[in-house]
Amino acid sequence: MPKYVIERELPGAGDLSAEELQSISQTSCNVLNDLGPEIQWVQSQVTDDKIYCTYIAPNEDMIRQHAEKGGFPADRISEVRSVIDPTTAEV
Repeated sequence: MPKYVIERELPGAGDLSAEELQSISQTSCNVLNDLGPEIQWVQSQVTDDKIYCTYIAPNEDMIRQHAEKGGFPADRISEVRSVIDPTTAEV
């Protein structure tokens, strides 16, 4: 199943409290439960003004449905083509 990285513009994201992040996470999980098992949230990275989320889903449309139902921005959705890490450099 394809993996996607979603870029969400959220000014001040890095200043969100633990409680605010928990609330966002709960909303996301509730929407995921409604959408069914085809879509999975892997993890998210919070920066100063953006949140980058990794999801597994059958298609980009399902990612957009999740964003719309959860009230989340989905400014850019990119399908992951390959994953590399330091072990990729090993011969």
